[in-house]
Amino acid sequence: QSPMFQLTATPASALSDEPVHIRATGLPPLQLVTLAASLKDEKGHLYRSKAFYRADEAGELDLKQAPAVGGDYVGVHPMGLFWSMKPDRPFGRLLKRDVNSPFLVTLDLYDSVCSHDSATAQPRASQVVQRWFRSPETQRVPIREGRVRGALFLPPGDGPFPGIVDLFGGIGGLVEFRASLLAAHGFAVLALAYFAYEDLPKLLREVDLEYFEEAANLLLAHPKIRGPGIGVLSVSKGAEIGLAMACFLKQVVATVCINGPTALYNFPFRYRGLVMSPIPSFRERVRVHVSGAVSLFHYRGDPQEKLNQRSVFPIEKSQGQILFIIGEDDQSVNSKEYAKQALEQLKSHGRSNGRMLLYPGAGHLLEPPYAPLCYASSSRNYSLSQPLLWGGDPAAHAAAQEHAWGEIQKFFRQHLTPTRSQL
Repeated sequence: QSPMFQLTATPASALSDEPVHIRATGLPPLQLVTLAASLKDEKGHLYRSKAFYRADEAGELDLKQAPAVGGDYVGVHPMGLFWSMKPDRPFGRLLKRDVNSPFLVTLDLYDSVCSHDSATAQPRASQVVQRWFRSPETQRVPIREGRVRGALFLPPGDGPFPGIVDLFGGIGGLVEFRASLLAAHGFAVLALAYFAYEDLPKLLREVDLEYFEEAANLLLAHPKIRGPGIGVLSVSKGAEIGLAMACFLKQVVATVCINGPTALYNFPFRYRGLVMSPIPSFRERVRVHVSGAVSLFHYRGDPQEKLNQRSVFPIEKSQGQILFIIGEDDQSVNSKEYAKQALEQLKSHGRSNGRMLLYPGAGHLLEPPYAPLCYASSSRNYSLSQPLLWGGDPAAHAAAQEHAWGEIQKFFRQHLTPTRSQL
């Protein structure tokens, strides 16, 4: 009697930051099998992963307990098939553009050790899971008020909800998946575009903080937003702007900066009467990696040099709390050193409203949980034709993403929610 191969993945439809429990039954005892995952992004580009497992004596396999013995990762990693996916084309970055539809991940079980290239192998069992970036109850409100362009995601109910502005970096356009996912956890989140979207400038030429102030005020004025202040979640170039918001805007009371500089680079900065010039960068210091991607790690001038200090943000003026989230294997920004300098700067002014979370082995692009590591990809923000190197070890990066996501929510809950007085 031939074994009845069965593959189950639960839940079959869930938010992308929720874990999936993968099990297989009906296998020959101690059989070596291959589990593979694949998805196509909205442009039709393929991402896939595979891992080899050995069934137990009962012919069963549970990814919560069973270690992968080879493939794209080894050891016990219940979500390894998701975070170890790699693009078929070099330098691809998996991004959800339309949060109204899910990514469809196909899980396949093969009854032997098989590689991606064996076109002849047929899976013995398959399962498709839906990975959503927006819960069905979350409301999406397009924002086109004054100069502000973006999308506001509101949790169900009357609120009031803690409000957060979400900023991405050099990718430009309107990136919504992180904001829509965070809204599923009870936050009202404004995904804010600031260049390369609708009638905004095609390229970033300067940072005009009044645009971001307008966005902060718009969010605070919304009837479902709980004041008196808002949070900012920001990464890369966005984290540079996020830190500037923390320093100059009293509306901002809680800021998360993921792998960003703490001084001004590339473009001038304006706010009311204040104009700041960027620290110079040095093209000749760009390093080419074996992959063909370039590292900008040594490209920026040192903020500690006397001449450059006028371009360092006055973090001691920040009224709210600041959380630096740092991947120690960031190959794009010297983010650990910058955050250390910023915390020193606070300390030298007798302030203690900043802290840093360090993640060894994590790269520059820290995303919500289970997103595959993007080691290098192209970016519009720099006039470089080569892709940029971001860094990161897949397993360490995945662990960092999972932990940081919980810490980000804790941080915003703590500082955007009024403390109930002791009864």
